[in-house]
Amino acid sequence: MSGTIALKPGSLARHETLSTHEPAWVKGVLIGIALTFFAVFLLLPLATVFAEALRKGWGAYAAALVHPDARSAITLTVLVALVAVPLNLVFGVAASWAIAKFEFSGKRLLITLIDLPFSVSPVISGLIYVLMFGAQGWFGPWLQAHDIKIIFALPGIVLATIFVTFPFVARELIPLMEAQGSEEEEAAVVLGASGWQMFWYTTLPSIKWGLLYGVILCNARAMGEFGAVSVVSGHIRGMTNTLPLHVEILYNEYNYAAAFAVASLLALLAIVTLGLKTLVERQTHRQQQEKNELSGE
Repeated sequence: MSGTIALKPGSLARHETLSTHEPAWVKGVLIGIALTFFAVFLLLPLATVFAEALRKGWGAYAAALVHPDARSAITLTVLVALVAVPLNLVFGVAASWAIAKFEFSGKRLLITLIDLPFSVSPVISGLIYVLMFGAQGWFGPWLQAHDIKIIFALPGIVLATIFVTFPFVARELIPLMEAQGSEEEEAAVVLGASGWQMFWYTTLPSIKWGLLYGVILCNARAMGEFGAVSVVSGHIRGMTNTLPLHVEILYNEYNYAAAFAVASLLALLAIVTLGLKTLVERQTHRQQQEKNELSGE
């Protein structure tokens, strides 16, 4: 038949092999560029932080970490994370469940609002809280009359941290829940499960690794946030300085060894976060493979 092209057996496979595989030298160049970028922009700065932190010895390193201002900054950072992360966890699960499982008016607006912190500078978000709760803000006179402090105090730091971190859990769970569908929940309802039983025994087991992934990222951002917290904290030593703010103050005072010593704690947090993130990703991939195998059977 005219126009028909005959292919020899195996020619298509060979054609696909030639079209999808690059020469060895191309792979080597690409891998080399990636490793060089990784070493220069990630490993080298990380090594510099620890080298500078230990430049004056372990004694100076330990002294910088047990200093009262450093201990106060560590305590405040952990406290803010302990408040902000659970609240974002509850919001993320509720918002993702509502968006993925239901159709309602304002759904697209809710999704847009969840993405808002990604498009607004953290400094601007902190300034918004100052304009709302500061001495000259909208609620400032009322707060002063009732002796309630939000700006330059713990509540303002917590509010600013919640704002910049609340998308992480929701944004991890929304696509996961949408991909899973609602068949399992509908089956649980048919079998007589209550709303809480449906969530605890059906929804939560299928999203637990994605939920943990979002919580890890949320906690890392909460403990490392600088811009929004810097605006609302007031930089009061021993009271409203978190770890990133304490590092800035030490560095501006030319106390480099102490600054890098405290910064090494944040670097260790980043390393631990990366390790946990990798473990969760592997577990999620393994769970997905097992689910695909069961579906294939």
